Amino acid sequence: MALILNIESATTMCSVALGKDGVCIDFEEVNDGYSHAEKLAVFTDELLKRNHFSPSDLDAIAVSKGPGSYTGLRIGVSLAKGLCFGADKPLIAIDTLKQMCLNSVVQDVISEIEDPVLCPMLDARRMEVYTALFDKEIESLNDISPVILDETSFAEELQKHTMLFFGNGSEKFKPLCLSQNGRFLNGIWPSASQMTSLSEKSYIEENYEDVAYFEPFYLKDFQATTPKKGIV
Repeated sequence: MALILNIESATTMCSVALGKDGVCIDFEEVNDGYSHAEKLAVFTDELLKRNHFSPSDLDAIAVSKGPGSYTGLRIGVSLAKGLCFGADKPLIAIDTLKQMCLNSVVQDVISEIEDPVLCPMLDARRMEVYTALFDKEIESLNDISPVILDETSFAEELQKHTMLFFGNGSEKFKPLCLSQNGRFLNGIWPSASQMTSLSEKSYIEENYEDVAYFEPFYLKDFQATTPKKGIV
């Protein structure tokens, strides 16, 4: 049984949560663009103080490992590592797509479906998404991968199963999906409040990361862009 600080920064959602024995007891989050550099550490400090804890009281630090925003993930992991080094606590990494499947709306819907396939999607620009498939027990059915969406995407799975698509990348697939077996859930984001049961499980199993060498799961290399100059 553990007290774990959970940190989520893979998307525009800036989120921290305290989990005790696998249950979220308090959280702080905002989704107003990439404000992680300004708010993530502040949220962490406020959350701990509000619940009368200090970093030394924690049993572990859990961080969303990706896939997702290169910059957002780096900020979240840097904060988590700093807390781990400073308080001498273990580091736990949580699959961003997997924790999205634990959203309460998703769980309510799958309870009504016999054999659903869950497909969380994170926007990767243009028609590309980061995605993976999960079963009703939130067990992975394939590897996480970048997928360029078109009318044939997931055609084989849609013939056999009711599929739930959610996450900010699913909005791009909705007009392309003509199958009646495709269902779309709005407003589902990664959140630290959804990480607590997964981080507790990892803590019990002592599934820790090497604090010094851990890197987020970017899936694709960072690509910097140069602003175009105006034509005079």
